[in-house]
Amino acid sequence: MENAQMMEFAQYWANQILVWVGFGTIVGLLAKAIMPGKDPGGAVATLAMGVAGTVIGCGVLSYFWKGHIISPISPVGFCVATAGAFVLLFFYKLLGGYYFDEGNGPLVKRRRFFRTRRQPQAVVYEDD
Repeated sequence: MENAQMMEFAQYWANQILVWVGFGTIVGLLAKAIMPGKDPGGAVATLAMGVAGTVIGCGVLSYFWKGHIISPISPVGFCVATAGAFVLLFFYKLLGGYYFDEGNGPLVKRRRFFRTRRQPQAVVYEDD
């Protein structure tokens, strides 16, 4: 392999990696935006969830749609990638204890429609 071919090969793989990182980040952020509630994980977890969701979503659609290879960078690929990342985020939250408290059943979060101010506590001075 000569030097020009090696550089072209390295450039191709660097491009593919950067495309997958960018696409995975966008898909992960979209899945987190769609899922209600507080989202666990940081930037690396969002990236990993987006890339894994893309692989899972496009792989599942390719499995059921025989003879077609789904490119992630297409409208259909983007939709199934987001769906795959959404499913991963759901199970990540489910297994992380976001929805259920062990031994106490499901967590119920009540929304307050109005802000309430904390009432000042009365100060009691004791005389000796």
